[in-house]
Amino acid sequence: MQENSIKTNEETWDAIAESFDTTRHKPWENCLDFIRTLKQTDIVADIGCGNGRHLIPCAKHCKNAIGLDISRKLLIIVKNKLLENNLENTTLLHSDAVDVPIQNESVDAVIFIASLHNIKGRENRVKALKEIRRIMKKNGKALISVWSRWQDKYRKQFFKKWFTQIGKSEFGDINIYWRQHGLDIPRFYHLYSKKEFIDDMKKAGLKMEKIEDIKIVSQKHPDNYFVIITKS
Repeated sequence: MQENSIKTNEETWDAIAESFDTTRHKPWENCLDFIRTLKQTDIVADIGCGNGRHLIPCAKHCKNAIGLDISRKLLIIVKNKLLENNLENTTLLHSDAVDVPIQNESVDAVIFIASLHNIKGRENRVKALKEIRRIMKKNGKALISVWSRWQDKYRKQFFKKWFTQIGKSEFGDINIYWRQHGLDIPRFYHLYSKKEFIDDMKKAGLKMEKIEDIKIVSQKHPDNYFVIITKS
């Protein structure tokens, strides 16, 4: 089941890679704020690095950066950007986030931005969070974000599903279609409640330093949750 989900995810993100890249240029400011707190001697991993919009600032600021993504096509896009920026301190890895090919306690920091929610199954999402803890050095820290279930755009949809979806799938699961540049491709998302996000952090043995509700697109209700975690 997990292998099928990984293959579907890879095919989905490969199919939208070029279109996705044209819409994701500017890094999020709160991610940049976190990156600025890192030491120039740090090694940082960007899990689910996408088109590299946060990986490149990591590489510019830190000693070494590792970019991991499930999409080979997105990694090719990132590789070309690294060449354009003359950045030679970055390693790219093709992998899913549930089984990360990085050694134990080998990175000082991790960013895991808008990717956890693309993993199907709570057990797998918790495993991905445990992987974050495993690869971080003692006193390491990470910034993790997910989409909120109760954001403006999907709030009514999930209120309706509250009763009708019982027993059919995990509550919070949704297909969000990529409809740019003539494409019409479903992407799996598990949208989180804040309580569920906190519970999954605890299940993974992660220590939360700070959690924030952020409005990036929504006007009324937060559309993202960001948490800073540490490893003691």
